Amino acid sequence: MRADSGGTRKPSCFASWIFRCRAAWSWRLACPSGMVLTRLTAAPERRLARRVCGVVLDHFDAQYSSELGDAWAAVRDILTSPCCWQYAVLLNRFNYPFNLEEALRLRGYRTVFQGSLPHCPKSMKCYLSTTAGRMPSERHQVGNLKKYYLLNAASLLPVLALELRDGEKVLDLCAAPGGKSIALLQCADPAHFGLDQPRSSSQPSVANRYGIGQCYLHCNEYDHLRLKWLMQTLESFIPQPLVNGIKVSQSDGRDVGDAQPETFDKVLVDAPCSNDRSWLFSPDAQKAACRISQRRSLPLLQRGLLRAVGAALGQEAPFGSGHVVLGELAS
Repeated sequence: MRADSGGTRKPSCFASWIFRCRAAWSWRLACPSGMVLTRLTAAPERRLARRVCGVVLDHFDAQYSSELGDAWAAVRDILTSPCCWQYAVLLNRFNYPFNLEEALRLRGYRTVFQGSLPHCPKSMKCYLSTTAGRMPSERHQVGNLKKYYLLNAASLLPVLALELRDGEKVLDLCAAPGGKSIALLQCADPAHFGLDQPRSSSQPSVANRYGIGQCYLHCNEYDHLRLKWLMQTLESFIPQPLVNGIKVSQSDGRDVGDAQPETFDKVLVDAPCSNDRSWLFSPDAQKAACRISQRRSLPLLQRGLLRAVGAALGQEAPFGSGHVVLGELAS
């Protein structure tokens, strides 16, 4: 978000569009043109009803029908139909799967975002099928880089909104499980990779050996278990020399402004959110009801994170010359 020429703080058009319309984008990506969402028959509906938590769905109906209007019916259909959920395939440039890319094309997958958004690096390649389904996830194997990462393609919108440039210092404030960090590194490599010794001109940097731009990436995650998940994700997708150069920390994001003032050029804030899709299928109605109650405190936490980001960017609030993108704030 940036300040306008008059000094008032307004969200940039692209970032604001992502923040307000992510649900609609998720629907379009999950059901691209040419795909027909067939309503479930009576028997599958009964099976589905046992899975959906009525307490949560009732709350969503009340909240989102007001917020989204007529669009809520379409979003509701896809949200309550796991068989129609689609996972995009983000290819890993550090272990590029040429054979897989060709196989995806033959199976009817198409590239997402290329040529349709203001800033989409050619190095980021993401494929989406025209039919519902999900590719199997690759297992984590020490020493072997994975070839692709499965995610909701709409999750890439905050990454693209950052418009990452060579040489910029970037903070992924709430980084676990690591999907957006991986996506950031498909756009540019970390310039600082843990080698403080001077390098002669005849020795190319690790980033340059991979033939792409350079940046500096700091990944932060406060939760201990999620931090382990983040580190495993980085190890699974990023070559060891570059992993050594990515700073990973376990700090309360609300303290980042005091700890690292005026440090970063851009910040990605995928703040703790309501995680609607997961809680919709909660088997415990009592816990789900408790979670709905806890949603009320999330805006305070999110506000604290944004205030800290302002100091980390060298501004009183994160809406000035630096660049902040909010990711997936569902609450």
